[in-house]
Amino acid sequence: MAKRIGRSRRKTRHKLRKSIKERGKISISKYLHEFKLGDRVILKAEPAVQTGMYFPRFHGKAGVVTGKQGSCYKILIKDINKEKTIIVHPVHLKQWQV
Repeated sequence: MAKRIGRSRRKTRHKLRKSIKERGKISISKYLHEFKLGDRVILKAEPAVQTGMYFPRFHGKAGVVTGKQGSCYKILIKDINKEKTIIVHPVHLKQWQV
């Protein structure tokens, strides 16, 4: 087997970049945003905050809130054919609008 090269943020220069309009100080309401069980959310990484960030492969995916663990949320997403649970800080989550 070949050795894995790099860390979790490798090759994410464009994926984790903010647009010009989004730059600046992050509001405190993003940190303290509350989600209910069963809420649909979109994974949208906040590159300025590394804590509680998910693996970049799941960027832009939609999922369902299944629980809470500390200050983070457990999100159930479907990755190809498997259902996976990832733990994400609310600063990296966005409410899904229908």
